[in-house]
Amino acid sequence: MTGAGLICGVDEAGRGPLAGPVCAAAVILDPGRPIAGLRDSKQLSAARRDRLAEAIRARALAWSVAWASVQEIQELNILQATLLAMRRAVTGLTVPPHEVLVDGNRCPADLPYPSRAIVQGDALEPAISAASILAKTERDGLMQRLAADYPEYGFEQHAGYPTPRHLEALQIYGPTPEHRLNFAPVKRALGKRKETIR
Repeated sequence: MTGAGLICGVDEAGRGPLAGPVCAAAVILDPGRPIAGLRDSKQLSAARRDRLAEAIRARALAWSVAWASVQEIQELNILQATLLAMRRAVTGLTVPPHEVLVDGNRCPADLPYPSRAIVQGDALEPAISAASILAKTERDGLMQRLAADYPEYGFEQHAGYPTPRHLEALQIYGPTPEHRLNFAPVKRALGKRKETIR
């Protein structure tokens, strides 16, 4: 039995990076406790995202964050791994929604609730905006922690995205266990690394 009228928003963070897992969040907002300022996480400063994430965790009726690992990304491909993380986030909710709204053009298969995809939903639906913010802040936090293990890569600055500094570090040091070996820039760096070792 689903909650009458309760909307769950779902979004992800981390499809584009060369390193780290992909993160998805599912959020059911409380209509009686609105949160001002919700929008696409990419339009917010890091400090504002952190404040909103705290408010979402405190005021939402339910929220869930889930992951797909680097290994799963390599085995399944990034799209399927993202959909897997989204499905895990939805099934991790403690309150059943009436409908699931997913940012993008595709919904995960086998969701236990009615669902529909909304292109640019993170800018249109507050629940998806909230999910976008949670996924982004959770993943950024993880990449900050990984930066301590691999300081030469600058994960705390780019969260694994292919910035010039990251690409240069890949060329110099080669991939870490956190890198997605099936992504082209990482493949190229791995190939050059092997040639250097020979």
